Amino acid sequence: MQRQQLLSAWLHSQFPGETFTLAPASADASFRRYFRATFPDGRTLIVMDAPPQHEDCRPFLHIAQLFEAAGTHVPHVYAQDLRQGFLLLSDLGSTTYLQALNGDTARELYGAATDALIKIQLASNEKELPPYDEALLRRELNLFPEWYIAKHLGVALGDSQRGALEECFRRILASNLAQPRVYVHRDYHSRNLMATEPNPGILDFQDAVYGPITYDLASLFKDAYIRREEAETLDWLIRYWEKARKAGLPVADDFSGFYRDYEWMGVQRHLKVLGIFARLYHRDGKDGYLKDLPLVMDYLRAACERYIGLRPLLNLLDELEPHNKQVGYTF
Repeated sequence: MQRQQLLSAWLHSQFPGETFTLAPASADASFRRYFRATFPDGRTLIVMDAPPQHEDCRPFLHIAQLFEAAGTHVPHVYAQDLRQGFLLLSDLGSTTYLQALNGDTARELYGAATDALIKIQLASNEKELPPYDEALLRRELNLFPEWYIAKHLGVALGDSQRGALEECFRRILASNLAQPRVYVHRDYHSRNLMATEPNPGILDFQDAVYGPITYDLASLFKDAYIRREEAETLDWLIRYWEKARKAGLPVADDFSGFYRDYEWMGVQRHLKVLGIFARLYHRDGKDGYLKDLPLVMDYLRAACERYIGLRPLLNLLDELEPHNKQVGYTF
């Protein structure tokens, strides 16, 4: 309550003599919270509460500037107080892609999402963002054995299992690091894209890095929160690839090679996400992500079934958990 009182007092200092109401807008998996300030004339603004002892607002501010300059729709920063951890932002609305996506809207919304992604990628500058390098990729991969296997499944891997996992990790890293590099949002999916005007509104980009070109596509089309038919996602991915080539982005000339890069990048992300969702539950007491584990595992298994180099990982998954196909949300 003390944080909210401080936030309200700061907002009053930005709008002296004006009245407004504050209501929770959203919360994410970190310590950040968001409130919507509504004024009598109908205006709304978003206030980010990011406690300085837990969150650093500077990456958010820097990346918001980069993405806004690239011509995409991100929250505009009207005011900031880094000492207290408050930002005053434009309001991108309350309808996420997850809520707006259906059979009638998918083509238009995903088309807009890939158009915006291309704008971000075209603006890439290696000097502006931290590298998505081998050390960071490996730290993310290690979340899978540490949190999903050891904590969530309660399994201690044997020597041969650890060796097989390590060999697959080396192959995944080699594939990921061979890709052309661009700006990477790192969580470009249906919960962080807003259905607004212009589409999409882009949120939660403060962890952006400079890395593999297919990463955000894996986030978008292998979304942990919504199941889609592979034929549809393949069509949307081809459309992105065609637009990216026309725009001059460094995608592979051969779509099959590009698709392999995308699949192997997805494997890295799925292993990371399984570890993160398990950590959110076992360390942070947040059980809301457990229901999403089956879909992420289905993505992982599907890719491992298609590539001989990932077969040892598939065998390990079969040893850890018998494969029972899960039914998820589809449209």
